[in-house]
Amino acid sequence: MAETVLVVDDEERIRSSLKGILADEGFRVLDTGRAPAVMDIIVKERPRLVLLDVWMPDIDGIELLRRIKETAPQTEVIMISGHGNINSAVAATKLGAADFIEKPFSVDGLLGSIGRVLTPDTGPTPVEGGPAKSGVEPKIGATASRKSLPQRTIRKSIVIGGQGLHTGLKTGVILYPAPPGSGISFTPLSGDVMAPARVQSVTDTGYNTTLANGAYVVRTVEHLMSALHGFGITNLLVKTQGEVPALDGSALEFCRLLADAGVQEQAARVQPLYVERPIVLGQEKDGGEYIRVEPADHLIIDYTLIYPAPIGVQKVHFELTRPQDYVREIAPARTFGFLAEMRKLSEMGLANGGRLDNVILVDDEKVVNTKLRFPDEFARHKVLDLMGDLYLLGRPLIGHITASKTGHSDNLALVRRLLQAA
Repeated sequence: MAETVLVVDDEERIRSSLKGILADEGFRVLDTGRAPAVMDIIVKERPRLVLLDVWMPDIDGIELLRRIKETAPQTEVIMISGHGNINSAVAATKLGAADFIEKPFSVDGLLGSIGRVLTPDTGPTPVEGGPAKSGVEPKIGATASRKSLPQRTIRKSIVIGGQGLHTGLKTGVILYPAPPGSGISFTPLSGDVMAPARVQSVTDTGYNTTLANGAYVVRTVEHLMSALHGFGITNLLVKTQGEVPALDGSALEFCRLLADAGVQEQAARVQPLYVERPIVLGQEKDGGEYIRVEPADHLIIDYTLIYPAPIGVQKVHFELTRPQDYVREIAPARTFGFLAEMRKLSEMGLANGGRLDNVILVDDEKVVNTKLRFPDEFARHKVLDLMGDLYLLGRPLIGHITASKTGHSDNLALVRRLLQAA
């Protein structure tokens, strides 16, 4: 029996268009332009899915969503808006919306959203090659003797709002489970374009890591990517606009949300990139800036940070063997900046969201706005950023990295070199 979809929109042409698209896909389609009639239809017809316009006369779409979830919590709701933004998407998702798409949307974007909602495929569907299927298949150590790992996604969607560190604008992210072989991708609310979380999508590494596909740009992805790396998440759909929220300047809140949502291990496998020979970028001698990777049986990072006082020289050794280690040792480390540098960034149109509670601020003598979580928190944050950038390989890296005085551009240069050597 065909599944029933209820289309709720006050524009007749929108309803007519959606009815035609959905009928062609085999759905039984009901529609109404009157918000007060919605609850009666839901009680009588029990639709599996409601496509609900945010801007409805008589009853606001968000309020209608609340009533639907209270009366029929099993009914899935996808919100549709011609004037949507990430904040309304975050609010709707918190109330129980399964997705939020922005007009004008493509047919593929709409059907993709409906498919994710009605047939969430996070289970045992083996996909040969795993998340890196669309990229270069690394040959560095990817032999039968090297262990593959299970692909992973999250058990349920995650939503979080906040402020962008560089834009200063209110923003948010909605994380959705994704099927095996999908990889991690960023998409706007319309869902009609994807920016894969791969080094090929990187357009900027100045003070943050930025991904883009055409006109769609998303900034400051490194803290979220670092948390996904720490948890071994390989398949995920991320909806966001403009910039990932800074939260407290670390990856700790992302980790808490991932832990609350739960990690779903999938039957498909991913082949890590195993390093079998050393690669060095930069000047390793005489205290120069460099990054080196060499063979190991898991990810090991040795990082040296060298700054003038009051930061000085800081060294961190970290081994990724389980998520708990990452959450305890790396995730809490916050981003930092110097007061003089913050003024310069402001003149460049950056760091407009930098506040006393999301950046460690340092002057010539001391930290001026907070108490450090670790004596070497500055170096630990460099490791956090490095792990986020490394995950743009599209798969886990198995190797020992030693780095000194490096940043985003060095991290991504290493990722590109690894792919070239494959």
